[in-house]
Parts: sequence; structure tokens; C-alpha cells
Amino acid sequence: MLSRLVLLAVQLIVAWIAAPYVVRYIPGMGRLEIFVYAGVFAVLVWIVGLVLSQVLRDTGIPSSGTLVSALVVALIAAAIYAWLPMFVPDAKRFMLNLPEKAYPLIGALIGYHIRR
Repeated sequence: MLSRLVLLAVQLIVAWIAAPYVVRYIPGMGRLEIFVYAGVFAVLVWIVGLVLSQVLRDTGIPSSGTLVSALVVALIAAAIYAWLPMFVPDAKRFMLNLPEKAYPLIGALIGYHIRR
């Protein structure tokens, strides 16, 4: 259990810090920036999980299905953040007061850990 919490914390920190450095090399994002961040977050979370599965004891090696799960849930979270207020105007006040990029990161983490 402790190793899973350590994995979650390291994934959160590494993805939050490293994603802006990775995304700046991707040209022409425009309005789709949050979806690019979702993809980058999913890949970073999966890579950190892959590396830490070799170091931490009770964590298994993530499969390619884990990567797909993290990517799909991160994209769903980004879509909810980007498009839900357009269809439901009152949804903005019910959404958490988090930075824009936190939604796909949380989605990637949930997708990774659901599949595990």
C-alpha cells in the first residue's frame, strides 16, 4: 500500500513538472493545448510507473493497456473541462477550482491506477 502511494506521489510530481518542458517542443497546438497535455501526462505517468515498478516492491509492471487507459481517461477529463461549460453553462461553478492542466493530470493518474 505504501509503495502505491509513493508511486502516485512521484507520478504526480514528475508529470506536473516535466510536462511543460515536453509540450514546448510540440508545435502548433492552439486551442487543443489541453488535449496535448492530456497525452503528455498519460505517457509521463506510464513511464514513471514503468521505471518505479523496477524499484518499488509491491507494484507490477504496467502494460500497454495501462497506457491506453491512462490516455483515454486523461482525454475524457480534458474534454469535460473544455466542453462541458459550453453545453451546460452552470457547470463552471460546480467544477473544482483547480488549474486547467490539473484535470487531464488527474485523469491520467486515475486511468493508470484503475487499470493497475
